[in-house]
Amino acid sequence: KFYVPDERHAVLFTGFQAGGTRGASLVAGVKSVKIHGRHIPIRAEIANLSMLSAHADADEILTWLGNFTQPPKRTYITHGEPDASEALRVRISDELQWPCVVPEYGDQATLD
Repeated sequence: KFYVPDERHAVLFTGFQAGGTRGASLVAGVKSVKIHGRHIPIRAEIANLSMLSAHADADEILTWLGNFTQPPKRTYITHGEPDASEALRVRISDELQWPCVVPEYGDQATLD
């Protein structure tokens, strides 16, 4: 909140910013953010180094899963944005022919 109002500063994000967060808003180019009850104008340069994300992408995940000696009984996708989770579920189901689900909040499963 001290640096973003000043155009002489830069805020550098180093990877994915989850939807609904201030980071995602800043990367998307908002003109102000609410911090500690005040709207702070954004004049600093905002940049994102998306290539530094610590998460594997869908291709990397499918490569890793494809090296399993036997598939799991069911694969659960429990992390990620809803659209991305669903897209990964479809790829796992289609490409690996594995049962795969994206559980809803509060769903329960028995693991054997």
